[in-house]
Amino acid sequence: MVVLVEGVAVIFAQLKAYGWMVAAIAAGGLLLVQTGRLHFEQLAHQKLITTATQASLKRSEAARADETKTAGKESAHATATQENSDAFTTSQPVRDAIARADLARVERLRLDADRRAATYRAQAQADDAARRDLANRLEAFDRHIVEGAGVVAEHREALARRDAEVVLQRGQIDADRALMAP
Repeated sequence: MVVLVEGVAVIFAQLKAYGWMVAAIAAGGLLLVQTGRLHFEQLAHQKLITTATQASLKRSEAARADETKTAGKESAHATATQENSDAFTTSQPVRDAIARADLARVERLRLDADRRAATYRAQAQADDAARRDLANRLEAFDRHIVEGAGVVAEHREALARRDAEVVLQRGQIDADRALMAP
């Protein structure tokens, strides 16, 4: 019976040793699984950070491209506006010269009309009442010519200014449309 007890004790000792070995292997496997899980979590976290960084980079690049496009449009608009304004400003001396020429023409017409009126009066004094009536009509006609020429000069100046303003407005509209174009 002692041998049997010793044999059972040896078997229990071996079973105990095997139990410790199985426990150690299980603990090692558990540690390996835990390490693998942590490693996969770190990889997933790293991939999430990379994806977020790439998305942020794409948004930054899109914003920069949009800012560059907007800056180009603003520059083109500023250039078009400046050219439009310069064209209007540089055309002013031409309009002024036309107005001065018209006024000089009106003054020449007035002087000529005054001279002719003096001539008509002198003729009227020498002629009979019919000629006086004719002289008065001719003098009135000359006044109407002078007034008409003055009105034409005023209208021409207003028309030239209006035409220049239309060109200015059209140029501004074109510049604004270019700014708003997609």
